[in-house]
Amino acid sequence: LAAASDLFNQYRHHYGEPPDEDERTLGWLTDMVQSNMLTVYTASLDSPVAAHPIGLATGHAIPASLALGRFWQLRDLYVLPRSRRRGTAAVLVGAVREAALAAGATRLSLVTEPDNQDALGLYRRLGFKPVEGLTSLRLDLAAQAIRE
Repeated sequence: LAAASDLFNQYRHHYGEPPDEDERTLGWLTDMVQSNMLTVYTASLDSPVAAHPIGLATGHAIPASLALGRFWQLRDLYVLPRSRRRGTAAVLVGAVREAALAAGATRLSLVTEPDNQDALGLYRRLGFKPVEGLTSLRLDLAAQAIRE
């Protein structure tokens, strides 16, 4: 998880979070993996010295109450900017897809920003379709606790 932690820190920084300088990222990832709440996948370039991780994805199972089954969600996907457009993201999505199928999932879902055209194009090419008729809502519990 150490190699994934560095990539995950870069991913978080890419989305505006401050850089992690005290290894909180590694602790959080370790906790999520050990508690079976998250599975981490990495893609690496091998060299004579060591493997160099260039991308990561995370996924997890979610109960599918109505179907009395489970589905999976692709939570995070990140490829280093210098390594993009080489098929790495598609390979990572494929790894999550295969794990979901092996676990008996009936669906693989994901969420991305509506203006992330590169990601939307990739997901469409991989067979993902927009979900019609649902609205995504959230309740910021941390901010709510501060107000109370």
